Amino acid sequence: MSLSVQFLWLIPALPLLAAGIGALTPRPGRALASGAAIVAMALSFLVSCAALVTALRDPSAHLVHNFQWFDLGEAGVRLGWLLDPLTALMCVMVTFVGLLIFIFSTGYMHEDRNFTRFFCFLSLFAAAMLGLLVANSLLLLFICWELVGLASYLLIGFWFHKPEAAAAAKKAFITTRIGDLGLLLGMLWLYDSTGSLLFFDGGKGVIEANALSALVAQTTVGGLAVSTAIGLLIFCGAVGKSGQFPLHVWLPDAMEGPTPVSALIHAATMVAAGVFLIARVYPLMMADQALAGAPLHALTVVAFIGAITALMGAVIAVAQNDIKRVLAFSTVSQLGYMMLALGVGSWVAAIFHLLTHAFFKALLFLGAGSVIHAAHHEQDIRALGGLRGPMRVTFATFAIGMMALAGVPFVFSGFWSKEAILHAAHAWDVSHLPLYAGLTAVVLTAFYMTRLVAEAFFGAPRTHAAGLAHESPRAMTTPLVILAICAVALSLLAWPSPWLQHTLDPKAHAEPGGYGLMMLSIVLVALGIGTGWALYGRKPRTKVSAADPLALAAPRVIAALAARLGFDELYAATFGRLNEALATFADALDRYVWDGTVRFLSRLGEFAGLVNREVDEDVLNGGFDAASENVRESGKLYSRGQTGETHGYLRLVAVGFVLLTLAVLLGGAQ
Repeated sequence: MSLSVQFLWLIPALPLLAAGIGALTPRPGRALASGAAIVAMALSFLVSCAALVTALRDPSAHLVHNFQWFDLGEAGVRLGWLLDPLTALMCVMVTFVGLLIFIFSTGYMHEDRNFTRFFCFLSLFAAAMLGLLVANSLLLLFICWELVGLASYLLIGFWFHKPEAAAAAKKAFITTRIGDLGLLLGMLWLYDSTGSLLFFDGGKGVIEANALSALVAQTTVGGLAVSTAIGLLIFCGAVGKSGQFPLHVWLPDAMEGPTPVSALIHAATMVAAGVFLIARVYPLMMADQALAGAPLHALTVVAFIGAITALMGAVIAVAQNDIKRVLAFSTVSQLGYMMLALGVGSWVAAIFHLLTHAFFKALLFLGAGSVIHAAHHEQDIRALGGLRGPMRVTFATFAIGMMALAGVPFVFSGFWSKEAILHAAHAWDVSHLPLYAGLTAVVLTAFYMTRLVAEAFFGAPRTHAAGLAHESPRAMTTPLVILAICAVALSLLAWPSPWLQHTLDPKAHAEPGGYGLMMLSIVLVALGIGTGWALYGRKPRTKVSAADPLALAAPRVIAALAARLGFDELYAATFGRLNEALATFADALDRYVWDGTVRFLSRLGEFAGLVNREVDEDVLNGGFDAASENVRESGKLYSRGQTGETHGYLRLVAVGFVLLTLAVLLGGAQ
């Protein structure tokens, strides 16, 4: 089973067709909308598997199919499809995880009156993400990138009647647009410097040797290589989409949408796009590494932003009480790990963690959705408790996801992908600060996930809703079981096994990591789990109002973390105030300057028209009328002599002759 690269467009086209069917399906046609979406994703998954088989035949090859989109002067705009192991693996992951989320959604959204619209938006979201993955053009990638942003806006604000959901949708859309502006500028600069936006084009692509050599040879302000400047601008787009500091603020609020949307955004689609983008343009990002005297390297910025994000997300997650918000900040932290890996030079480790994270984070979000569905939409972990008994399948699968995220050795895939990142950070010769941030996040991750499981599933039910909880239907639990199996089975790709390394980057050589760092990581995981269990599991809270042990120990710190370190308030007090001031200034400028200028010019025009009318009517028209009247009167006088009588004319001639003769005689006498 194989697939020609010319037919790669089928992977995004099938969900796009399902989105069209869903858009045209009336509300009663629930089975048609969901069935079309699920069948389309299943077919896309099969096509993606065929593409993976084709890509694995020669992992070092980049199969492309470029075509003319439209003519633009003499050159024209060209787009294309790209098939390599990175594209194929990502497509398989997105379609498989997306398919399970779609199936889960049939149960979770069963009672929603906008069921058909929901599946239309889900299919559009998947189609946009898959189009982004198969693109061989940065322009086509950007088009799909913006469609991902649109679909996320529609899905996060799906329950738009809730003010929180509407605000979260706008927040996500606007925040990611800030990063997208940098991506757009980088894309324009890249086209201006190379004359192309194709990744691979027979040696003339923007991430091929010829273009990269030209970009590195050019410098900009402060001796910065043009490749570095463009790389940093492109990274701005990844910072927005993948929720990196300082544009991370939208991602935790994205959980205001339905839980399947949270799973899709946080696991397989939107946030993965930023990491994939940097991995795709990685040759451009690392082109400046050979410049020893360069003031700044693009990947250095990526590494430190990733380290800050990984640590910040883990710290804030410790004090969150909403089950989905804990997982949301966990996503922020794990995306920071991926960016850290990209920055320290191991894009393979970043993609490995992206793949494993997609499965166990989808599992955790869908598990949280199962809990919320069973507990009558209760999301506060302090108000749950005792769910381990009535929800055995959800508890077992959620526990597997928790251990995969926490990095419990050696069975769970998250342990191996996390170790790959830590070993890459340890080998980075620029600084060990990202490594220390990653190690700190390890213990924090194990701690807050243990806290979440202990609060939600152990002890006795603390509210009536928790006491009435029951296991979710099979449409919801079956995807949980499959994802749990995958969270374990992906350990077969484990580092330092060379298969994934050789598949994604055949030219690289995998170096075995030290066992000392691995043992330290294991100890930190044990420390985090042990501390979490000692504080929250050994003596579970008995009522909702019971004090949090951490809050008792450090109330101010926990309050600051619960408030998400005040980033939203800080942005509101700085950029928000600045935006309001600029808006007020623009309003005043419009009202009193531009509007005043327009009014003055209009009054001036009216005055000029009045003067023109007076001059035209009184001077020009009046003078012309007076002259015409004089001519007319002269004509009247002249016309009186025009009698038509011959005798009269002869008399006048005779009189004239006499007068002329007298004049001549008088003149001669003188």
